[in-house]
Amino acid sequence: MTDLDQLTQSLARNLKHWRAERNFTLDALAARSGVSRGMIIQIEQARTNPSVGTTVKLADALGISITTLLDYEHGPRVRLVPEGEAVQMWSTGAGSHTSLLIGAESPGPLELWDWRVEPGDESASDPHPAGTVELLRVTAGVLTLVVDGEEHTVPAGTAAAFEADVRHTYRNDGTVPVRMTMVVAVPPVARKEARPDSGHRAGGGC
Repeated sequence: MTDLDQLTQSLARNLKHWRAERNFTLDALAARSGVSRGMIIQIEQARTNPSVGTTVKLADALGISITTLLDYEHGPRVRLVPEGEAVQMWSTGAGSHTSLLIGAESPGPLELWDWRVEPGDESASDPHPAGTVELLRVTAGVLTLVVDGEEHTVPAGTAAAFEADVRHTYRNDGTVPVRMTMVVAVPPVARKEARPDSGHRAGGGC
């Protein structure tokens, strides 16, 4: 089994686990996440490998980190993740990529990311749940950070923090690759929610 096959199987198993843990019907999770019911079924049956955007939407809707969605088994107090075991979540033909280095639930989803954005490339993200904060530090190149339509220039050595409940984009307008490290902190949600009677959102939305 390839690494992609293992990831697909793990995501299928864990999505079913966490949907049951939250007492969400397929329709309820679809309404909260914006991911179609048919797509959720395909993921739970390990028939598709969803995009990073779809995975983020599902994790946000469930109130867990992407790491937890990929593997909900909790390990020892100290967990080490070698470089070769980081999960690559996005890539382009030009060589841009993001890697989810490690994640935790403390008390809400917390994720550490490594980014490389090649010249001319960009990655756009839909709004995360209200209260989500992103922290980043550029270590090489010059990042153009666009938050809610406003552009910010972030050169190497500079750190930035912003509320990520609006659309945001990471873009490289320069001539050398951008390298950066990012932390994403998502507010916790209630561990249990009542099963909704219909496909409408249960509680807060994403």
